[in-house]
Amino acid sequence: MSCCDQPGLIPVEQALEKLLNAAQPITETEMVAVGKALGRVLAADQQSTVDVPPADNSAMDGFAFNSVDCKESGQTTLPLSQRIPAGVAPQSLQPGTAARIFTGAEVPSGADTVIMQENCQWDSDQVILPAEPKAGDNVRPRGQDIQSGSIIMCRGHRIKPQDMGLLASVGIAEVPVYRRLKVAVLSTGDELVEPGSDLPPGHIYNSNRYTLAGLMEAQGFDYIDLGIVPDNFEATEQALRKAAALADCIVTSGGVSVGEEDHVKACVEKLGSLDLWRLAIKPGKPLAFGNVLGTPILGLPGNPAAVFVTCAIVARPFLLKTQGANDILPTPIQVIADFDRPKPAKRQEYLRAMLSLDENGVAHAQIAGNQSSGVLSTASVGNGFAVHSLNGTITAGEPVPFLLFSDVLY
Repeated sequence: MSCCDQPGLIPVEQALEKLLNAAQPITETEMVAVGKALGRVLAADQQSTVDVPPADNSAMDGFAFNSVDCKESGQTTLPLSQRIPAGVAPQSLQPGTAARIFTGAEVPSGADTVIMQENCQWDSDQVILPAEPKAGDNVRPRGQDIQSGSIIMCRGHRIKPQDMGLLASVGIAEVPVYRRLKVAVLSTGDELVEPGSDLPPGHIYNSNRYTLAGLMEAQGFDYIDLGIVPDNFEATEQALRKAAALADCIVTSGGVSVGEEDHVKACVEKLGSLDLWRLAIKPGKPLAFGNVLGTPILGLPGNPAAVFVTCAIVARPFLLKTQGANDILPTPIQVIADFDRPKPAKRQEYLRAMLSLDENGVAHAQIAGNQSSGVLSTASVGNGFAVHSLNGTITAGEPVPFLLFSDVLY
């Protein structure tokens, strides 16, 4: 009987539910400048104290006037009574006149319409307007974007670049955020060698250390690098004790299977508890979750592609919730499969795949290459996961769920 046929494998959705129920969000907060807030998680709702825009303003370069002064048919000639560049407070518009106005400038009291300059004839004294203007044309009303007193961002929101601009647009200079989650990462294996060193026979370069470092930093956590741990029980126990003392969460790669040289699982059981082990996921079945001296631990498999998949799909949501974030689970999109998987999946498989658009703009997914758990290159070639659902099949030309890397790695 294949190991994949063994009972007791936990479906991915059930495992995520268990992990997220167990996550204890951190509560410590700090104030940071908006310009330094990228990727941080808000610790309190943010409310605007101003309208945006703060006054009616012009959507383009042109002429501001009151629509009642414009003829219903034929052109209207109005004298110019003022010039209003952006950043200058205008005077009230004199009745029966127009004002030269520029994009972003405040529309003067008494004016209700702006006509773009391309539709007008003018000199320094007067402007000729076209017939039948529509009141309100090209005027951006006060509070069109944001109204004073409104909540513009909620607690638990991860701040994106556009959010930094939005916060600044209402005059917020600094925001309360949760302190960064501290994640200790270690790799197990006597076979591992650091890049830059000679590679002895029987050894491999330690890619997992760098994959996990990138993932932790991309998600905005404080990354604590504990390096390589030898394949023996004593060294593993010592490393886990150190990690528990330094971090809020521990992430390991390797050592969670059932081999004689796999010690992480046994150490977790000695120092704390093992609450979850072996998922119906491919690659990455031997994934462990529990705690070490009260500190949560995610024991990821050792194969490079399995580390990549399980960190993106399983570890990321748990860590983000522990960080205090609300939006933690990605939403798959439906695309057209350009490949077949006719056999029902015994484990939910996350296929490294490439999303592309055909000539009609329809999204298609094709396999990026070898899907072995030891092959990491297809993760670099691909731009997302095509999901072969548990017990499901995939038929070319039919829809398949697709998770963009941009939605599961950051």
